[in-house]
Amino acid sequence: MPRQPAIVGNPVLIVVDIQKGAFMEQDFGIPVMPGYRENMERAKTVVAAAHAAQIPVVFIQEIHRRDMVDFGRELDGTEDVHCLEGDAGTPVAFEEMGRIPSDYFIHKRRYSAFYGTELEILLKGLKAQTLILIGGLTDVCVHYTFADGHQGDYHCRVVGDCVGGSSEAAHQASLNAMEYLQEGAVMTADQIIGVLGARRAAAA
Repeated sequence: MPRQPAIVGNPVLIVVDIQKGAFMEQDFGIPVMPGYRENMERAKTVVAAAHAAQIPVVFIQEIHRRDMVDFGRELDGTEDVHCLEGDAGTPVAFEEMGRIPSDYFIHKRRYSAFYGTELEILLKGLKAQTLILIGGLTDVCVHYTFADGHQGDYHCRVVGDCVGGSSEAAHQASLNAMEYLQEGAVMTADQIIGVLGARRAAAA
């Protein structure tokens, strides 16, 4: 197969679990790599570029009930209890990310943004063909969402300096795995902003 363009058809920006906890000093039960917060702050530039290019933006929130009935197997690994309803770090960082009224919002109970949510219905309605992913964790929710998008025949792109993993090694390993699935999938913020800017200029 020839290498695909950066954007094929209609793109949608998926903001995966950029929640208030990313901008707070407390430990919220999930280990993160050095530079995680800086990558989340950089992600705002991609959101702004999507808004400027009139590309749909979908905010995803991981959230769990306080009785923890919906955690499933999430606590079998390294992660402690996290993203409980009512906790300070759980709300989506709408203010930090510059949400506008036309943006979409979906909450999820599992790692993949597709699992048990209305994301697929929304993407079909938007006639999406390319998914651009930012947020966290690279090796968990971003990776699993990418894989499900890939298996759903979407062109998937991940902005490598606007995602953050549980460790630097896990972050890079997941970026490598996503690049393996779709060559050219891993891009930088500058690259995707340039592509979105060119798309905006072409439509003007």
